[in-house]
Amino acid sequence: MSNNLYNLNSAIEDFHQARQRASIQEVIARFTGRSNQLLSYDDVAQKLRLNTRTERGIQNIPLTAIVGSVGRYTDFTRTFLPLQDNDRERWARVKAAMNSSLGLPPIEVYKVGEVYFVLDGNHRVSIAKQEGLQTIEAHVIEFKTDAILTPETKLDDLIIKSEYIDFLEKTDLAHARPNVDLSVTIPGQYEKLMEQIDICCYIFTNEQEEKAALQDAALNWYDDMYIPLAEAIRDRELLQWFPGRTITDLYIWISENRTALEKELGWQIQSETAVTDLIMKRTATSEAGSWRKARTIARYTEHLFEDILIPLSGQSESWDALHQGIVIAQRENARLHGLHIVKTKEEAESNEAQEVKARFEQLCRDANVQGTLAVDVGDITARIIERAIVTDLILVKLVNPPGSGLSVLNSPFRTIIERSSRPLLTVPAEATPFTRALLAFDGSELAKEALFVTAYLAEMWKTEVTVFTARGDENRKEDIQDYARRYLELHEVEARYIISQQKEPRPLHDIAAEYNADLILMGSHSGNKIQQVLVGSMVDITLRSSTIPTFICR
Repeated sequence: MSNNLYNLNSAIEDFHQARQRASIQEVIARFTGRSNQLLSYDDVAQKLRLNTRTERGIQNIPLTAIVGSVGRYTDFTRTFLPLQDNDRERWARVKAAMNSSLGLPPIEVYKVGEVYFVLDGNHRVSIAKQEGLQTIEAHVIEFKTDAILTPETKLDDLIIKSEYIDFLEKTDLAHARPNVDLSVTIPGQYEKLMEQIDICCYIFTNEQEEKAALQDAALNWYDDMYIPLAEAIRDRELLQWFPGRTITDLYIWISENRTALEKELGWQIQSETAVTDLIMKRTATSEAGSWRKARTIARYTEHLFEDILIPLSGQSESWDALHQGIVIAQRENARLHGLHIVKTKEEAESNEAQEVKARFEQLCRDANVQGTLAVDVGDITARIIERAIVTDLILVKLVNPPGSGLSVLNSPFRTIIERSSRPLLTVPAEATPFTRALLAFDGSELAKEALFVTAYLAEMWKTEVTVFTARGDENRKEDIQDYARRYLELHEVEARYIISQQKEPRPLHDIAAEYNADLILMGSHSGNKIQQVLVGSMVDITLRSSTIPTFICR
């Protein structure tokens, strides 16, 4: 009797220590924001729709895999420390019995995935954990589920798994596409996917004049909408910008971002440009070369210029930019995004602004190209830079080219070139077909951007190419041109190569005229601003003198 009393008193002391540790865990949980609660079997069963049960008999199960309780999940912490002071007597009696020669029968648990929920024996589990045991004898009843549950599973994870099971059940995608992986990391995402599928179902119903099956619409959505963008995300390794997220997460964010952009800009935006915008917002930068990096895959598989920004003043000469845009759009199957910028909201709603919009869109229809124009209010240069990020090329009429001296620093063209991550095509006069191009190549990183575009035009447009090198150390000019030669030969492009032998480089427009070129390609400003003001920039000099379009790479 005395031994039993000693065991009971010792067990009560152990209970008080366990309660103290539980209180500490509760405080830590509040500070860290991490849940310290056991999972409720009833919640899990409801979310995962657990129905089919199988008797698994008596087994030794790992205590670390017990994560919840059938009825007493609020009485213990996640590590099964006691939370109720009035539980002292029962907890102590159970511990005393477990330590006696009589022992206690196996606990009873429900198994779901790789975790267990205590049906009977919560106190025995609590005591076994406090004593550092690794396993406990249990009568196991297993409930079948397609969800993967582990001891690390969080409540949000359970919600997501529940929503995923419901989504797969409604769409039948798991059977139609056995390797489907549409995992997400945030609850509520599958509802957004269902909205897209419902739209597909509605469209199919209207087209077929009979109600389309949800499963058929889901399959078409998956094959025609989800897979192409998911493959682009994977091929371009875009998840590196979004650590801890999945392809489906990014797919949904891109879809939402595109919708927001279309609403904001008044244009239709393709998914790939929405991706670029999303990445730019994520990295808060428009670093040089980002356009080429984003378009490298498309350069070999699709078209390089799919979305073209064309700012228009509405003055008669500004329409030359649209005519050049139409030439490109017809070759590239591109979308033209017109932009008419005014100072006030009243001007935006005026008849003059609406006439510019109507004329732009009518000229596009007449040329059989896709084109819409948005009327915006604000600073012209700032609005062009903002909207350029969701396009592939800025195409502008060259009306007031950069001046010389200090005035060059205030040039809007210079600001666009320096601050935009998109290349700029200036049109000084009439549109040209880009049959013969002059590439100014000095070996710089910016010139390599221009080389990238030149190779594309030579391959896809069959543009004749002349490579001209004037800058750089006399001993390096051959090496500089050799780089361009090897790059173009790699792409099976034949070109004419010219190295200037003069100390003072000839103006590019003279070289272009000599070889009857109708396009100049070059990198943007190089050197520091003091040099550009005192000596003059090749870009600024070319913009002031050229009578043919100039393609400037950022």
